[in-house]
Amino acid sequence: MDRPEVRDLVYFAAVAEHRHFGRAAEQLGMAQPPLSRAISRLERRLGVLLFDRTSRRVDLTKAGEVFLRETRKTLAALDTAVRRAQQAARPRRLVLAAPAGTGAGRLAEMLDEYRGGADSVPVEMLFTTDLGGAVRGGAADAALMCSSDDLDGLDSVDLFDETPVALLPAGHRLAARDGLTMRELEADDRFCAQPPPLGIDELVDRIALGELVVLSGASSTDRLGSAVVAVPVRDVPINRIVLAWPRETHSAERERLVRSAVDVAVRSG
Repeated sequence: MDRPEVRDLVYFAAVAEHRHFGRAAEQLGMAQPPLSRAISRLERRLGVLLFDRTSRRVDLTKAGEVFLRETRKTLAALDTAVRRAQQAARPRRLVLAAPAGTGAGRLAEMLDEYRGGADSVPVEMLFTTDLGGAVRGGAADAALMCSSDDLDGLDSVDLFDETPVALLPAGHRLAARDGLTMRELEADDRFCAQPPPLGIDELVDRIALGELVVLSGASSTDRLGSAVVAVPVRDVPINRIVLAWPRETHSAERERLVRSAVDVAVRSG
């Protein structure tokens, strides 16, 4: 097969997204005629028509729809390969992704256990809302996730259960309650269903200042202080926290981190 070049895939994806050669050419920073010729060459290479062209519109053929799906996968895989190669060239380290609000207690125990080993390397924390994307894309070596998250393409180990709590300013009208519901939380204009990607200290400060109300796990309560109150949310299921990493990838450092996390979870019961 006369294999297409990466440039051909980028050109094709741009036209397919815009359904317009002129706008695609503008995005790519090139003139329209060379782009049209490149797409025609790609169709000849593949032996199929990718676009139905008229004077008014450009549509994907059935073959084009299939090729677009596969092209997106290929370009994403190439981006991941580049990031992982760059990661491998950097000094030895581990990047652990976690959601904002992750409690310091469990996390600190896990990292202390790992760092006590003779072959440990520096661990950097990446606080993000896109945990799956971080590990699949190579930005992180592993991530603390919920078992209900999308774990497709990832291996994981169970660590501990996490009771959902609402983190509220101490003066909030619901702060004195012994429990509340998601409906009550969502009625608050300050409620943020996806907490911003902040470290726990900054997150707590913003809640204490009355800027945010968030849903978190009970393990985060060890860092709250007196200005923020944690109230259990009755109608949200208990989360199972897992440590996840990309399937079919090998890292001796990450395997030691996984063992450390499991050892801490077993000791904690």
